[in-house]
Amino acid sequence: MQIEPIELKKARDRLVRVQGQIGGIVKMLDEGRDCTELLNQLSAASTALTRAGFTIISTGMRQCATNPEGDPERVALEKAFMSLA
Repeated sequence: MQIEPIELKKARDRLVRVQGQIGGIVKMLDEGRDCTELLNQLSAASTALTRAGFTIISTGMRQCATNPEGDPERVALEKAFMSLA
């Protein structure tokens, strides 16, 4: 299933922020920063990544709901959704 890029702008924006967070985490590691700070940043990045995944899947499911031939695609999306849970 193809989803229009404009439909995924929020997810893309979130992923770009996560990309920046990951770069910051690597820098923190290189600097020998406190493990509590690292864990906080890792947790934030993980949450943002999961939310981006849910956004992508929910957009796909919404598209499947309007597609009369969407059942096989919906099953695949439901499986992907459950893998994030």
